[in-house]
Amino acid sequence: MQLIVRHPLVALSLATLLPALGTSIANVALPDMARAFAAPLVEVQWVVVGYLVAVTSLVVTAGRLGDLYGRRRVLLAGTALFGLASAGGMLATGLWSLVALRTLQGVGAAAMMALTLAMAGDLIPKARSGRAFGLLATVSAVGTALGPSLGGVLVEAWGWRAVFAAMALAAGFAFAVLMAVLPGDRTGSVSRPRLDLPGIVLLSSGLALAAFAASRLGHGNQAVVGGLGLPAFALLLAFVRAEQRVTAPLVDLSLLTSARLWPGLLQMMLVSMIVMTTLVVGPFYLSRGLGLDPVATGLLMSVGPGVVVLIGVPAGRLVDRFGTERLVLWGLVAATIGSLGMAVLPNALGASGYAMSLATLTAGYGIFQTANGKALLAGAPADRRGTTSGLLALARNIGLITGAAAMGPVYALGSRGLPGIALAPGAGSGLMLVFCVAAAAGFVALALSLIVRRHSAVTG
Repeated sequence: MQLIVRHPLVALSLATLLPALGTSIANVALPDMARAFAAPLVEVQWVVVGYLVAVTSLVVTAGRLGDLYGRRRVLLAGTALFGLASAGGMLATGLWSLVALRTLQGVGAAAMMALTLAMAGDLIPKARSGRAFGLLATVSAVGTALGPSLGGVLVEAWGWRAVFAAMALAAGFAFAVLMAVLPGDRTGSVSRPRLDLPGIVLLSSGLALAAFAASRLGHGNQAVVGGLGLPAFALLLAFVRAEQRVTAPLVDLSLLTSARLWPGLLQMMLVSMIVMTTLVVGPFYLSRGLGLDPVATGLLMSVGPGVVVLIGVPAGRLVDRFGTERLVLWGLVAATIGSLGMAVLPNALGASGYAMSLATLTAGYGIFQTANGKALLAGAPADRRGTTSGLLALARNIGLITGAAAMGPVYALGSRGLPGIALAPGAGSGLMLVFCVAAAAGFVALALSLIVRRHSAVTG
């Protein structure tokens, strides 16, 4: 047992599990928090929004800090901050102090998200790195899937504070394992570039405003969305211009001109948006369209995370054997076929059609995620691996936020009626439209793969 715990991948798995749990475990506790603080749900939702905004806005910065000051050091600091903020949340006496602590928890989660893959790339031989990325993808899926059920048990037994107590204990254990197992950073004698503080301010504030604007889509107040979106765009544009003038930028924009990196990031956004569509639309269709009860709905929804868990490590072995380019393509083909199936088969076959299509889609996602992660990090310069890992996590978060914000309104639009669907009013037509949009995103991702393959053929 001691030998297992002391393996670096076990330590990195713990650091992967925590932010995934943090993303999903608190949602189920929101009603209990609303009662405890006598606050409306619209205010209590900031407990979730604050975490997501912090992760999205700071994940690239965390990756760059790891490149400059040592990935182990920054990963440990993030884990410690996550644990301390969790302990503080357990003791919070007011809603807004809890929101502030939850936001700090998101800052720590950003460091863990940005640096676990980068450190796996540092520590695991390239020939076996696909298996490592597959394992970490599996752990992340487990954390996301486990969050709601674990949170529900804790809230039912001991109240919402137990959720934060559990995260604090888990973070303390993870910190101890990381401290004992991970090798020290290689500092060397080379002078360290100056930290790009203006770049951090511009990028983080722009991403924070953009993430919050996206979280308000569909809430009926488009003036708020526009009022946040325009300054976000201006800040991000100013960031790009500023990065072109500094000698040691936060994000080396030349990385984004790589014929492998920018398609891989865009593909990650598109596929994450497709996966989020299943989470946003699925409960409505299964309950209202197929008339399933909550237990049956939950069981069918668990097919997706279950497939990702089962396929993660085998997908890593396939990546190590057949190469990243081929497995990226296979994963995208499966995800696109699954999206087309989701548009058609549930309306024709009911729950069995839904399960088959969802399994195909999420299997493609698991294969793609593992292959794409290995491809991007293997091609990244060693001194920019943390930044690249942060960009990959950012692309995933943007895709998830976009899917959550945009696909609900698309489903609502389709639910007004398309001809030829004989189910509960609007349910089938809404599902067809939203997954046709998802399939279109899949075809765009496939087209990007052709660009990568053509570049590989030209460069040899």
